[in-house]
Amino acid sequence: MRILLIVYDNDSYIHTFPQGLAYISSVLLKNNFEVTIYNQDLNHYPDEHLTQYLNSNIFDIVGLSFIGGYYQYRKALKISDAINKSKHRPFFILGGHGPSPEPEYFLNKTEADVVVIGEGEETIIELLNALGNRKSLSSIKGIAYKDGDKVVINERRDLIKDIDSIPWPAYELFPIQYYRLIRWTHSTNKDFVMPVLSGRGCKFKCNFCYRMDQGFRARSNEAIIEEIKYLINRYSISYINFSDELLMSSEQRIIGLCEDIIKAKLNIKWDCSGRLNYAKPEVLKIMKKAGCVFINYGIEAYDDRVLKKMNKCLTTDQIKKGIEATLASQISPGFNIIFGNIGETKETLMKGVDFLLKYDDAAQMRTIRPVTPYPGSALYYYAIERGLLKDVEDFYENKHVNSDLLSVNFTNMTDDEFYEALMEANKILLQNYHDKKRILIDEQLYNLYIKRNISFRGFRQT
Repeated sequence: MRILLIVYDNDSYIHTFPQGLAYISSVLLKNNFEVTIYNQDLNHYPDEHLTQYLNSNIFDIVGLSFIGGYYQYRKALKISDAINKSKHRPFFILGGHGPSPEPEYFLNKTEADVVVIGEGEETIIELLNALGNRKSLSSIKGIAYKDGDKVVINERRDLIKDIDSIPWPAYELFPIQYYRLIRWTHSTNKDFVMPVLSGRGCKFKCNFCYRMDQGFRARSNEAIIEEIKYLINRYSISYINFSDELLMSSEQRIIGLCEDIIKAKLNIKWDCSGRLNYAKPEVLKIMKKAGCVFINYGIEAYDDRVLKKMNKCLTTDQIKKGIEATLASQISPGFNIIFGNIGETKETLMKGVDFLLKYDDAAQMRTIRPVTPYPGSALYYYAIERGLLKDVEDFYENKHVNSDLLSVNFTNMTDDEFYEALMEANKILLQNYHDKKRILIDEQLYNLYIKRNISFRGFRQT
């Protein structure tokens, strides 16, 4: 059985390694399926090229995976159209966080044959075996499919308990020399960067998160370090982006992993996503020693009342102490703040702005975006219950047209008032960022011309 997996182009100069698709590829190879990767991302192929490619190459299966988002949605429709126009159209499978919460809509909209709901490694093998043996799809957990004009949504599949049992991503099928060129916070021009997954899921249930899988499952430290060693030896990787939703799932776990990284003498830089309630001085000290240079924190708001409505399980006191401890440890913190959740006002927005002005080290350019009730999130169902949103079609076709614009207004402000407040906030933040960068440039000028810095190599953007 010949399978084509599509890595779509999102208009990036350098794209992020398609880790999820690479995991699916690895289980397909392990089960002796023939896998080809279509790299629209690397080659910037127009969508019409895919139709031509499918006309010239015969495949039994074509697969596309995407996350929720206005760009991803519209891109998925274009890719689907290109597939459906091909003369030898393969059996078409959709997967990912994008279609999983609303599989019926996406089956009808894309004309795909099957939607894989949630985690796909076990489901895809069962599905392909059933197709190969011409068996019914009715008993396969974790899929939705069409039976005539009727959409059938099967029972959800249990999560894979032992994620160490999943083979590593099929790196050999992908152009790693390209993906490793992506730049991350505090990576240098000499660094080669790759993502590594240390676990799946999250213990928390923020109301704006559309992750459907409950709980957190960690890989063993031994498996993580073995994979990092492979990437170092095979591809000269020097910087690891831990791509988990939450590497800092507990103080005990992060300390244990850092201790093992230090023992293994990996000598790498790395970053991760973290929780500020776990950002204690003793934790951050060992993270720094193990090579951590950046922790991306989900702050979301700097107001205790709003944080509670978000179900963030975090307080402003924890945020303040965690950020101060992170900066004291010489690790850069990432400041993610959104605006427009239930109960927010201009005053709560400006609290977030003031917090960023006080603590932002300008390691990244940070702006504030409106909260988006992605399908699958508690906020999405709240919006439907309150009549603020009709359904998934209303969300994708009418409301969610850009991530920096309102999809649904949950505040008591008018849309005009909302945008005026957000424009004012981001104008302040962008000015602050560029002011700090100007100070750095002035220091470079002084060191070059007054101190005669002979190591200077020109004013460059990268």
